[in-house]
Amino acid sequence: MTEPDSTLANAAELLGRITEQLGAQLGHLPLPKARPRATAPALVAVGHGSRDPRARATLNRLLDRVRELRPGLDVRLAHIELNAPLLDATLADLAAEGREAVLVPLLLAPGHHVTHDLPAALAAVPALRARVAGPLGAHPLLVEALADRLAQAGWTSRRGDGVVLASAGSRDPRSGAEIRRIAALLGERLGGVPVVPAYASATAPTVPDAVRTLAARGRHRVAVASCFTAPGLFASRAAADAPWIASDPLGAHPALARLLLHRYEMARVREPAAV
Repeated sequence: MTEPDSTLANAAELLGRITEQLGAQLGHLPLPKARPRATAPALVAVGHGSRDPRARATLNRLLDRVRELRPGLDVRLAHIELNAPLLDATLADLAAEGREAVLVPLLLAPGHHVTHDLPAALAAVPALRARVAGPLGAHPLLVEALADRLAQAGWTSRRGDGVVLASAGSRDPRSGAEIRRIAALLGERLGGVPVVPAYASATAPTVPDAVRTLAARGRHRVAVASCFTAPGLFASRAAADAPWIASDPLGAHPALARLLLHRYEMARVREPAAV
């Protein structure tokens, strides 16, 4: 090897040693901490509550579907009454944790619970930054779930059929208007079959009244579409009044899980309403 070649080799060896020593020293330095990702507000799904033990189990299955669709999202169930966890306790826990939240009512239409009870619950926890999403309402995903539950119950459309859309009922006129919109969308989805709203409480018509209305219009094979999120007293009454078939409550239907997330995201883009 010539002298220049030897000099280059020595230089390369020296550079390699320096690089090795530097790497060893750097290996003992603490790594920079990753910046924490912004935590999304918790999704608090708010049910009414029921003495029927199937109700809570059904809503838990629904929220499991929501978690599958949005891994990592903090999803909690709360109830206005009758079942634990109650809403006030859930909100207090979130405030103590320094969290934000979006309350998604597991209710089909505006009414006293949505317009009064939920805002009042938030007002009682001023430390919590939160907002209330709209009720599930007249949306194609809701109609998809209603139609699918009817099909599972044995619905096959033929001339002379009709459907009663059974829901809880409210004295709030906005609630009745929303249920009528849902009925109209379901009728379109079923190919023009007449769908008449009916209510289990607070207002008319009842399911038997709606069945008679359809019979007077020549519709003698009438199904009841259960517009309830979970089993309970009202859903059982509506099914008992069905002259033909009655669908199951919406429960853990995949379309309902997607609708919950849609309402959550819609509320996230709004500033919290004053309470």
